[in-house]
Amino acid sequence: MAREKERIREKRREEKGHKIRRRMVAETDGQNKSLDEINGSIDVPQNAGPLKTFLAYLGPGVLVSVGYMDPGNWITSISGGAQFKYKLIFVILLSSLIAMLLQAMAARLGIVTGRDLAQLTREKTSKTGGIILFIITELAIMATDVAEIIGSGIALELLFGFPLIVGIIITAFDVLLLLLLMRLGFRKIEAIVATLVAVILFVFLYEVVLSKPDMPQVFAGFVPHQDLVTNKSMLYLGLGIVGATVMPHNLYLGSSISQTRKFDRNDEKSVRSALRYTVVDSNLQLTVAFVVNCLLLILGAALFFGTNSELGRFVDLYNALSNSKIVGAIASPILSMLFAIALLASGQSSTITGTLSGQIIMEGFIRLRMPLWAQRLLTRLISITPVLAFAIYYHGNEEKIEGMLTFSQVFLSVALPFAMVPLIIFTSSKKIMGPFANKTWVKVCAWISAIVLIILNIWLIAQTL
Repeated sequence: MAREKERIREKRREEKGHKIRRRMVAETDGQNKSLDEINGSIDVPQNAGPLKTFLAYLGPGVLVSVGYMDPGNWITSISGGAQFKYKLIFVILLSSLIAMLLQAMAARLGIVTGRDLAQLTREKTSKTGGIILFIITELAIMATDVAEIIGSGIALELLFGFPLIVGIIITAFDVLLLLLLMRLGFRKIEAIVATLVAVILFVFLYEVVLSKPDMPQVFAGFVPHQDLVTNKSMLYLGLGIVGATVMPHNLYLGSSISQTRKFDRNDEKSVRSALRYTVVDSNLQLTVAFVVNCLLLILGAALFFGTNSELGRFVDLYNALSNSKIVGAIASPILSMLFAIALLASGQSSTITGTLSGQIIMEGFIRLRMPLWAQRLLTRLISITPVLAFAIYYHGNEEKIEGMLTFSQVFLSVALPFAMVPLIIFTSSKKIMGPFANKTWVKVCAWISAIVLIILNIWLIAQTL
């Protein structure tokens, strides 16, 4: 009898969730669409085979994945390998699994509700709470841009000899490139970013093959090591890897660009199909990001562990790859050039997605209403200004400028729970998600991830102080 009553109550909750979800979708169809100019802009074939349907959904995962292999990952992952050999590969694996879980939840939120994470956070929190979360999120975007802009600027310096400040200013105007790409269609953006990701993957795969890593030790690195908690330096760098891998702005981005496909949001079957293909796309692309991050750490360990080389800067890595005293017989200017090309590809692809994330956050939290070109320029200027000011202040001291990178990645790890917690709450709510709310195992895994990360952050801050 009790089970029957509970079943009836559960059914009523689901029906109520259906009504609320349909109301939210109807309201969104009328106005306030996330990234309105590309929302629902890509048609999905009806009654097509699984492969053709999957290809239609293939793309948003690529844009999400570039945030997991941006220049901020490079310093933390390669330095992690150089200092602790393969012990931190487990952190990359754990971070990637958490990323897959969170990005699947973000995509579900966007597809089911027709809202992105920023919009829902603003709706469900008080005005004061919304402002606080907006400030934290905007600071996270700035921290993300530190790595992307500095990485691109240094790549331009290494490839063409531009002064770093000039390279940073050139990167700042990448927003104009995004405006042009938007006119060509979102599919073109996905294709361009996918090409840049392929360049990064093959460059580092080639360099790792040449470095001949100790594969048994590599696989042993996937087992957690106790030093991760007891060794302060390893913990700091480990959290830097988490911050560089699971980035807060990607959760906002994923919840928005998952809505670029056009399907019937009021038809449960269509929604489930969209969820299934979008999550497969996301997991596939994040697996590529996981491989790239592992390659970065393996390269750092195979070439630089035990060499006493200073690898805190991109320039150091560039120079080391052509120095036979450090990396041995494989040293070559070609390796250094490939590194710089991959760095530029990473910085440019991350800049595109970072600018989109900035727009999503500005629109969602403060409901900014202005022409799209002005909006994108404003969000770009807000995020780039602190980086440019820091670069001008420390002009000529590139070591100081690049020193911002690891700190920025640790800050992203600290800011991550402020995006994770609302995402978990919203996607677990039957009132918001209806029958698409998180299953029990998803909720448990998500909350454990958030709690562990918060505890590690508190521990890190306590150790630092």
